Amino acid sequence: MSQPDVICLGEAMIELALPGPPPGPAGVSFAGDTFNTAIYLKRCAPGLNVAFATKMGRDRFSDAFLALMEEEGLDTRFVSRSETQLPGIYAISTDENGERSFSYWRDRSAARTMFEAPGFSPDDLTGRYLFFSAISVAILPAKDRAALLEWLPRFRTAGGQTIFDSNYRPTLWTDRVEARQVIAACWGQTDIGLPSVDDEMAIFEEQDESATLDRLRGYGMRSGALKRGVAGPLALNGGTAGPFAPAAKVVDSTAAGDSFNAAYLAVHIQDGDQDKALKAGHSLASQVIGARGAILPREVELQIG
Repeated sequence: MSQPDVICLGEAMIELALPGPPPGPAGVSFAGDTFNTAIYLKRCAPGLNVAFATKMGRDRFSDAFLALMEEEGLDTRFVSRSETQLPGIYAISTDENGERSFSYWRDRSAARTMFEAPGFSPDDLTGRYLFFSAISVAILPAKDRAALLEWLPRFRTAGGQTIFDSNYRPTLWTDRVEARQVIAACWGQTDIGLPSVDDEMAIFEEQDESATLDRLRGYGMRSGALKRGVAGPLALNGGTAGPFAPAAKVVDSTAAGDSFNAAYLAVHIQDGDQDKALKAGHSLASQVIGARGAILPREVELQIG
C-alpha cells in the first residue's frame, strides 16, 4: 500500500447541532477541525490519498464514524480503536448572526490516547504532508505532546512537509502562557502555515495584524495564508490575490477555517498556484458558512473556482 499524500491528525467528535434554544431536537453528525479539513480536501482533490489519524472506541458511534470515513474515500490505516473509551461529544448553537458557541464533553475522548497502545506512534505516520492543529496537540497528555514535537523534525528531515493551523481553544490549555509556548514550537516546525488572525492575536496578545504577520513570517515557513474572515486571506510569503467578495449569507460559521484549509491545500498541493489557492480557500469557506453544520452534504457541488 502506497503512503498517503496527506495525513490529517486529530480528533473527530460526535456533533450535536442545535437548530434553536434547547431543549429541542438536534442533528447528529461527526466533526472536528482536522477531520473537517480531511473530508473537504478529499472532496476537492479526489486524486489525493487523504488519511485521518486518530483513535475511536468500539461503540456504535465509532463504527458509524469509520463507515463515514470509508464513504468519503478517506484512508483509515491510522485509526486505532480503544476497548474502554468513546468519542468526545460537542454541541453547537448559533446566534442570529451565525456566530457559534460550543459545549464540550471530551474528558474521556479516545483521541486523547491516540499515541498509547493499542494505537500508533508518531514514527508510524509516513506520508508526503502532515496536517495538524493546536487542538490536535492540546488534547494530548504532556508526554505524548512532547513526543510529537520531538518527532516533527524527523518527519521533515525524511522529506515530509508539515501543515499547521493554530486553532485556539483556551479551555484545552492550562493557561495562555502554555498555549503560546507550545504553539510557537509548532510554528517553528511548520512548512505551510494556515493561521487565523483572531487566534494568533489572542494567543500572542498582539495589537495589530502587521505585528502578527511579521512574527509568522519570521518562523521561516515556505508558504501559507493568514485567514482574516470577511477581509479575505493574506499570503504569508507577501503575495495577495484579492479583492475577495464577502459571503452571500452567513448561517453558521462552523468549519469556515477548516474548509478554507482544505481548498487552499487542494490547489497548493496539486497546482502550486498561490493566488488560485487563496481564492479557492475563500470561496469554499464562504459557501460552507452559508449552511448549518460543519460538513456540507456530499451531493452539494463545492465552489472553489
